Amino acid sequence: MTIDIVVADKSPLVLRAMVKLFEDDERFNLLATASDGERFLEAVRRFPFDVGVIGWEMPFLSGQGALERLKGNPQAPRIVVYTGSGDPAASRTAMMLGAAGFCNKSEPPERLLDICAAVADGRMAFPFVDVSRLADDPLGRLTARERTLLESLTTGRTNAQLARELGISVHTVKFHLKNLYDKLGVGNRAQAVAMSMSRRRAV
Repeated sequence: MTIDIVVADKSPLVLRAMVKLFEDDERFNLLATASDGERFLEAVRRFPFDVGVIGWEMPFLSGQGALERLKGNPQAPRIVVYTGSGDPAASRTAMMLGAAGFCNKSEPPERLLDICAAVADGRMAFPFVDVSRLADDPLGRLTARERTLLESLTTGRTNAQLARELGISVHTVKFHLKNLYDKLGVGNRAQAVAMSMSRRRAV
């Protein structure tokens, strides 16, 4: 089956190169291009497709912003982030926000094609080092109380239930959770749990 795809990037040159790349590969059917995150989301709203390739740094709405808006949308395409960003945390953040793949622009173009095909097949495709490297593992920076809270988050308990269980106030729970989220670089409990589970699988 042909893979329907939409690509988005802030650079006209990169967009033209991706158009040629995907049009020359019979596995893909390129439906549209977008120059920013807002236009990409408009394509998502207008018609269904299998895979979206988006930049990380885009005007009006970044790749991170697009992923945040798509999170929880059952009709959303599987997303591959294609970027030249030097941010070492970009791939991890993309994964935590629900992206299915990540490719750096320094890699051969064929690598992007292979990642998109793998993602369309239901697989995840992220740089191995970003999943397994433990030296900068943010989970290792958590206090004992924060690790206990993170473990409890997997049970779906509310802040009030966590406070009763741990014998602390709800205000103190919120304080610890804020510190926990800041250390992990996430914005909510769902992302914190996802990171914890991904680390367990990687070990």
